[in-house]
Amino acid sequence: MKSVIYIVDYGQGNLGSIRNMLHFLGYDSQITSDPGDVARAEKLILPGVGAFDTGVRELERRGLVDVLHRRAIEDKVPILGICLGAQLMTRGSEEGDRPGLGWFDAETVRFRFDEAEQKLPVPNIGWRRVIAHGEANLMQGWEGPAKFYFVHSYYMRQAGQKDVAFSSSYGQEFVAGLQRDNIYSAQFHPEKSHKYGLHLMRRFANV
Repeated sequence: MKSVIYIVDYGQGNLGSIRNMLHFLGYDSQITSDPGDVARAEKLILPGVGAFDTGVRELERRGLVDVLHRRAIEDKVPILGICLGAQLMTRGSEEGDRPGLGWFDAETVRFRFDEAEQKLPVPNIGWRRVIAHGEANLMQGWEGPAKFYFVHSYYMRQAGQKDVAFSSSYGQEFVAGLQRDNIYSAQFHPEKSHKYGLHLMRRFANV
């Protein structure tokens, strides 16, 4: 019997698209903001679109921070952060003042092209090639180049290559995803990325 994948609802994401993709792949999922569901989940997805501090406040308001910490850090439950959900896994963001979950030794910073030769619009919107790093990344088994859909003004900055699972380029190379043990993150939107997103979500569901 396949386990249910719980999609964490804190009022900041396009949850239906993620659930629809999982349903298309044949996996059971449930959208929840109940800490009790999170406490018994065998897999979790933390999505999100919007401002960093708002995301932190909404997780706190729903009583989800402590249980997410316990499940991710102590119980080692597989958890995937998407877009804002990925950024919330860092120590904090230039966008606000609230501390993040701190699961990765990284910070979230804004794209800046003021002094660059190539001045690009912010946010970064559109399809970008994504390069996977390491043997345990969620695109393992994919043949050929992969492209994913991005919509973001901020990205995760990590010192060195530790924990880097994906990278991409928008005027500069940037971290597009981090991974450590059971914790995965993707700055891009797999639920909007067709065959590439399907492969990634299938891999996560089978972790």
